[in-house]
Amino acid sequence: MARIHKDDTVKIIAGKNKGTTGKVLKVNTKDQTVLVEGVGVGHRHVKPSQYNPKGGKKDIHVPMDISKVALVVDEKSGKTSRVGLVKNADGGKTRVARQVKIRRLNNGRKENCRASSSLESLVSRNLP
Repeated sequence: MARIHKDDTVKIIAGKNKGTTGKVLKVNTKDQTVLVEGVGVGHRHVKPSQYNPKGGKKDIHVPMDISKVALVVDEKSGKTSRVGLVKNADGGKTRVARQVKIRRLNNGRKENCRASSSLESLVSRNLP
């Protein structure tokens, strides 16, 4: 299961476009690549044909490796986080942001070890 999904907002953390933010258009789990809106746009030279007698350049979208992106959890400040998976009571998995340390209590409930006021709501928030 990929931890980055379609329509997530991500930040590029490595490469030529480092620091840019965009929306994920497509995730290819087999090749571990993602298409990010506005990032990785290239050109393909098209030969003249009957359909396109002039030929020219065609814009294409080049995928980038999924390890080069990080999920943005706070769009206002641009804060990123790793993504973890937590099992639900019904056996399903839920994605959660891993930016603040969380410890398990004796009864299985989770509690934040340290959380600033601005990050408190993000930690408890489950990602779709």
